[in-house]
Amino acid sequence: MSATADHAETSPAVRLGFQPEQVVQEIGYDDDVDQELREAIEEVIGSDLVDEDYDDVADAVVLWFRDDDGDLTDALVDATTYIEEGGSILLLTPKTGRDGYVEPSDISEAATTAGLSASKSVSVGKDWSGSRLVTPKAAKTKK
Repeated sequence: MSATADHAETSPAVRLGFQPEQVVQEIGYDDDVDQELREAIEEVIGSDLVDEDYDDVADAVVLWFRDDDGDLTDALVDATTYIEEGGSILLLTPKTGRDGYVEPSDISEAATTAGLSASKSVSVGKDWSGSRLVTPKAAKTKK
């Protein structure tokens, strides 16, 4: 993988739909996040992730969420207020057997309650799984 293009094509950030020049807001950052994934996203978008204090609208949100972080539905509803219409939320939760694991049924229920459509879960690192969540309007335009 010496060529940058080869790296970009296999980058988890590209597979997750991140694109150059997007503004991506990160919520739920802590010491346990996957730094390689964060760096891959920043490499694709060409800038740093913006934090929870960012006061403008983002193209996408990366939400790190653990079982003891509170109510997932509330976190998703809050995250939708930060994104452009048609934007997406990448919900990252610890994998099965890891501290803070969130049941897939809980993710599905919270996404539906928050008015989002969930894609299938994908592995995004050693310890984290990701679900790409989109607003129904965005989901319809993708067809």
